[in-house]
Amino acid sequence: QARPVESGGGSVQPGGSLRLSCALSGFTASGNCVAWFRQSPGKEREVVATITGNNFLYYAEAVEGRFTISRDHAHNSVFLQMDSLRPEDTAMYTCATRIGAICDTYPSTYPYWGQGTQVTVSA
Repeated sequence: QARPVESGGGSVQPGGSLRLSCALSGFTASGNCVAWFRQSPGKEREVVATITGNNFLYYAEAVEGRFTISRDHAHNSVFLQMDSLRPEDTAMYTCATRIGAICDTYPSTYPYWGQGTQVTVSA
């Protein structure tokens, strides 16, 4: 079964940047909705950003203005550029997708999930 594959996590100091990648090569349609979620210990999984098939963007309030989601249709990949990182951004970041162009913010509506990539922000 096809699944997204994430890369690009790591450790960074507060104020630093990371760029996450989500490869969707197992999916035939490059115009599906793709979402980034994150989860830290003891907290529920939360949406970070979504990009629809028509490139309509959504950001969680906590990351708006600092994170940028984008898509490379030619390579069927989605990216999450994370700038001005804060300790509270520390979490496992996971890419999810579903068939169809429309997105929402509910994890239960996404059937395809990657393994996740850890992001740690600390001094």
